[in-house]
Amino acid sequence: MNEVLFFALRNKKLRAGLSIVLFFVLLGLFGPLISKYKDPLDYVGPGYQPPSGEYWLGTTTFGQDVFTQLVYGIRSSFFVGLVGGGLATLIGLIIGFLAGYRGGLLDEILMMLTNILLVVPTLALLIIIAAYLPYRGVLIQSIIIGFTAWPWTARAVRAQTLSLKAREYVNLARITGRSTWKIIIYEIMPNMLSYVFMVFILQFGGAILAAVGLDFIGLGPTKGISLGLMMQNAVLWNAIQLGMWWWAIPPGLVITLIVGGLYFMNVGLDEVFNPRLREM
Repeated sequence: MNEVLFFALRNKKLRAGLSIVLFFVLLGLFGPLISKYKDPLDYVGPGYQPPSGEYWLGTTTFGQDVFTQLVYGIRSSFFVGLVGGGLATLIGLIIGFLAGYRGGLLDEILMMLTNILLVVPTLALLIIIAAYLPYRGVLIQSIIIGFTAWPWTARAVRAQTLSLKAREYVNLARITGRSTWKIIIYEIMPNMLSYVFMVFILQFGGAILAAVGLDFIGLGPTKGISLGLMMQNAVLWNAIQLGMWWWAIPPGLVITLIVGGLYFMNVGLDEVFNPRLREM
């Protein structure tokens, strides 16, 4: 553990990615507290106002404060990443562990289901599901994303489990009569914790991008605000054509930085956990 921590503190990619993500986490948590306006959809002044001391990131066409919308949008994005990415990771782990450890008919059934979902275009499936929902909140959106994003995780975890279940310590636990889930949780999963953590980071970023895609085409939350909805509104009301860069650029830039930070974290963790890739 001390060795991993030593290399983690030395890894520049991990530190850079973690700094970026942590900055936006803090901005999402405390931004609404320092914002002058508490409701992102309130009309707080005249429209078309550029950034100033009164409106830190200017106002929209309708006089809504862009900074307030941005910090609440960051909150929504991290919520989707946490719930949607966490749910996808959890489902993928359960199916991957069961399929890899139990094998046989159960493995064939679970992998058949996984392969079917893998070949179905995820975005198309999300669009169909979201379009038929009368109400779409951030939580519902997160759950939809979580239930459609797990297949690749299941396949990857299954492959790892197949190699680990033949180890001597797993055979010893099986001989002593331990249950399937105890063997998976106490014998197999601890040897995959680094991999599981990196999978969660990828699912976290994937959930944020999936939510942005749905928001941008008009299938986002029916109430509230998100970074994707900010981008959609900016495009819908011709922010770029009107020269309102402060409305169009910040949400896209924030999404890029968050996903980029997650990518750097993942690459850095891969170098930390893999001795062959470590920076000396």
